[in-house]
Amino acid sequence: MPEIINTYRETHGALRFIGMRYGDDDRNEDGSFRSKWVEFHKQEWFAAILSRIVGDPKDTCTDGDSYIGLMRMCEGEPFQYWIGMFTPPGTDIPDGLDFVDFEAGSWGVCWIFGKTEEVFFIEDRCIERLVNEGYEVLDDSGELWCFERYADPRFTMPDDQGNVILDLCVWIR
Repeated sequence: MPEIINTYRETHGALRFIGMRYGDDDRNEDGSFRSKWVEFHKQEWFAAILSRIVGDPKDTCTDGDSYIGLMRMCEGEPFQYWIGMFTPPGTDIPDGLDFVDFEAGSWGVCWIFGKTEEVFFIEDRCIERLVNEGYEVLDDSGELWCFERYADPRFTMPDDQGNVILDLCVWIR
């Protein structure tokens, strides 16, 4: 069973997220978007995004070179799952991709420790943990944004037992 081993606040400046938007109809049978990640890599979209960033992507925000699975949940609207990266504001958009601009702010970070196949689908547990630790989740007009951050090496290099750390980040006040 996955364990939340660390929580903290990160602040960030204004950001542009560049990627591709998917919905519930794009899920695999297990509920994941694994096939869309494979397709995104195959189409070399990350390279296209990185080619548009001026400077070092690590300067964009903490772990700014990480691949991101961005989620938007809003009452009465379809779920959105985006695959892409955070970039500096105003970054040019590669053909075929879309973007979302975010104002400066903060997110609460949960480090989820466990086997790769176990660390997903626990957003509710992370939000509950952040709230219990005194963070106020930013849920304006029923709209909630959060994301999976696949940080290198926390996620990309499993430990001796095959465990990884997935960052789950939720916008907070």
